[in-house]
Amino acid sequence: MIKAIVTDIEGTTSSISFVKDVLFPYAADKLPDYIRQNRNNPAVQEQLRATAIAARLDGNDTEGLVKQLLQWMREDKKITPLKSLQGLVWQYGYEHGAYKAHIYADAAAQLKRWHAQGLALFVYSSGSIHAQKLFFKYSEAGDLTPLFNDYFDTTAGPKQEAASYRKIASAIGLPANELLFLSDIEGELNAAKQAGFQTAWLVREKDSPLRIDDLPATHKLVSSFSQIDLSSINVNDFC
Repeated sequence: MIKAIVTDIEGTTSSISFVKDVLFPYAADKLPDYIRQNRNNPAVQEQLRATAIAARLDGNDTEGLVKQLLQWMREDKKITPLKSLQGLVWQYGYEHGAYKAHIYADAAAQLKRWHAQGLALFVYSSGSIHAQKLFFKYSEAGDLTPLFNDYFDTTAGPKQEAASYRKIASAIGLPANELLFLSDIEGELNAAKQAGFQTAWLVREKDSPLRIDDLPATHKLVSSFSQIDLSSINVNDFC
């Protein structure tokens, strides 16, 4: 039987438009001044050092580092120091009431139901762990952080590589075939399945160009969390 669930965020628990049209523009607008004003903050300094190393830039060139970070944002790079700094900026926005994180009603309800049933819940997103916690703390459905056992980000590895999911399964301490991974991205689901995970492909047709009837049945296809029937998943088929 499934003993734990690992979920993606963007396009899965929450709309892509919230991240694309609210969070990313906010970070792009606020990041430069945030870095300039908090240059001596140890958390900011750590990520700027990592940015300098990754981009082979002078760590003392604040404006050069800001320019590089903004370029990575435009290119939608999944680079850990960028994601960490975005998380710090988003924290400011959440705490000052600039927005609340969107979450689908079916996702919030089912996550609460699974938690009440004793299932362990985890998040795996390209956003930093800090940003993930903020997302669920300041969600439209209230503070959902008590539902989750732990969070994983790109420090576990790229989301479309099977090795990342093996690392996550090891950290959770359960056989991969007892873990269910939820995502809206086929490449992520393929990697999870290769690592031995059960998978469910969230296809939210109102917000996605994809249509369930057009997709291959390589993963369980659902349009909402309410359609995920854990009792129908036989882990013995994947041992």
